[in-house]
Amino acid sequence: MVSKRGDVLPDPGTSQPSGDSPLNLPPLPVAALLRSHGLAPRKSLGQNFLTDPAILRRIVESAELPPQAEVLEIGPGLGSLTRVLAQVARRVVAVELDSTLIPLLDEVVSPYGNVEVLHGDILQFDPARLMSSAGYFVVANIPYYITSAVMRHLLEASIRPQRVVLTIQREVAERICAVPGEMSLLALSVQVYGAPRVTLRIPAGAFYPPPKVDSAVVRVDLSPQPRIPAEQLEIFFRLIRAGFSQKRKTLRNALSSGLGWKGERAESLLRQAGIDPNRRAESLALEEWALLVDAYVKAEEKQAG
Repeated sequence: MVSKRGDVLPDPGTSQPSGDSPLNLPPLPVAALLRSHGLAPRKSLGQNFLTDPAILRRIVESAELPPQAEVLEIGPGLGSLTRVLAQVARRVVAVELDSTLIPLLDEVVSPYGNVEVLHGDILQFDPARLMSSAGYFVVANIPYYITSAVMRHLLEASIRPQRVVLTIQREVAERICAVPGEMSLLALSVQVYGAPRVTLRIPAGAFYPPPKVDSAVVRVDLSPQPRIPAEQLEIFFRLIRAGFSQKRKTLRNALSSGLGWKGERAESLLRQAGIDPNRRAESLALEEWALLVDAYVKAEEKQAG
């Protein structure tokens, strides 16, 4: 939460860091470093650098990294978060898209032998190939415009991380953590893989330059297996995409329109799953979508038999 002065306050159940924490690093002079190299934040890449050392420390603490953790960081920028991660992780792989920042980033992290800097687009890398073992962590302050793409890339990777901690737009973080009645395509796409929660809210003034929106840290603890059987995930995503394709319509009409079905077929399937055809997609819990997927599979098997 944020105080009236704009300070970041701990969420309930989150402890304050101790004064002698090994994560207490001096702030990185981001603005001065950029100026000294004739650089400026690039709006086209969504560059807003988080500079507040207390918040950076809180992000790393909220990730609860074990001593032997391998961490994938996306969009390290100049290395403000990278330095803190290097204090507690066995290995940090930092993937930066902006080639102009690589020399500065290399300079900032040069004291840390456990940091590897890679230049490239994370969406073009297989995360599993970057990390030496399963069970890795992702901790990053990502450009907000790639939030959905990054989430999907990580959650659908051949080997998924065990925990993802991302600083993203506050509104999007809250959407990811939505409950039935306010569900969205994004929320279901994340919650099918794990349990999300907001661990920290960050005011715009903590960044250089300040973004136009407030931010939040969302932590997703991934389940060993998706909450929908892996062989049914394709059907699940087809159904939820259709259900949310026309949010103002009832599920009966949204599914029939999105899947090219007759209304009677959509209504029959919903009733088989125990779902009122007149409900809307945002009202359904993930468990109800699972029932709908199961009804779909059984109907297809019956028709094939």
